[in-house]
Amino acid sequence: MKATIYDVAREAGVSIATVSKVINAKGKISTERRNQIFAIMQRLQYQPSAIASALTSKHSFTLGLLIPDIANPFFAEVARAVEDRGHQFGYSVIICSTDNKDERIERYISVLKQKRVDGIIIGTGLENNAIIQDISSIIPIVVIGREVTSFPVHTVVAEDCNGGALAARHLLSLGHTKMAVLAESLQISSSRERVRGFRQSLNEAGISLPDDSIAACKKGLEDGKAKAAELLCRIERPTALFCCNDMIAVGALQAAKESGMRVPQDLSIVSFDNTLLASVMNPPLTSIAQPMDQLGEAAVDLLIQQFTDSNTAKQRIALRTELIVRDSTAVASTSETL
Repeated sequence: MKATIYDVAREAGVSIATVSKVINAKGKISTERRNQIFAIMQRLQYQPSAIASALTSKHSFTLGLLIPDIANPFFAEVARAVEDRGHQFGYSVIICSTDNKDERIERYISVLKQKRVDGIIIGTGLENNAIIQDISSIIPIVVIGREVTSFPVHTVVAEDCNGGALAARHLLSLGHTKMAVLAESLQISSSRERVRGFRQSLNEAGISLPDDSIAACKKGLEDGKAKAAELLCRIERPTALFCCNDMIAVGALQAAKESGMRVPQDLSIVSFDNTLLASVMNPPLTSIAQPMDQLGEAAVDLLIQQFTDSNTAKQRIALRTELIVRDSTAVASTSETL
């Protein structure tokens, strides 16, 4: 026989009303107690009726997640973290790939509203922040991996500027002075911050980074390969590249190999994200690691907090980045640094 709410209550030593409050994210119940009850629900394989709950409490136990591209390993890992955390609290997650296009974002938001999702996590770039402002007045939202400065909103990000600085300091420690950056669209705040941190550390070391040494790669791997090939054809070519995500770095690695250059002997490459992709490349990529699990989990936690207290002050959570050194970086040769 299937477990019932009575079984959960008896096992937890609480009333049916308390279990119902946990299911519906209501009442003043400690996080520890909620987690205990959810653990019992999972062990007993108790599944509350989402339809009945939605009808009685206007709660669908469904979250929306907007990301640019599920094929990007970074967003795939974040999406998995969001799903896992959501499931811990009894929520299903609808994942939408937007390609960072406002019209597609608006269409998905319309669909999510029709599905009566309880909240939306937005991890996609937007040219029109009014879209977020409009939806936040109707549905609880959390922005992940991006900054919105035009109005207050719950935000979870990595320390992008510090990550860029870590990349620059690592390459400087290896003696590189001729560097270039392959960035995502500079309209995206995370990309701008990574470039800012990188450039700032170079400036502190007395090294300039000209604007023409920063190339935007909107199409990830494809643009990373094309833009890297252009940079490596220059008479004064860079001896090191900082790539603002793993996909771009893979494209740069391909360009280097096709041009006959050896990595890291002839060219050092630092990537950003540290997804599984970084560790399986040949050579494995030195990368700035983002805490992808923590990003997803914190976003879900902030969203669920809003279900019980919609008036809570907007929070900005910035998570630590870390340099992971692998085989794609090496000391610059004497001839290259002259």
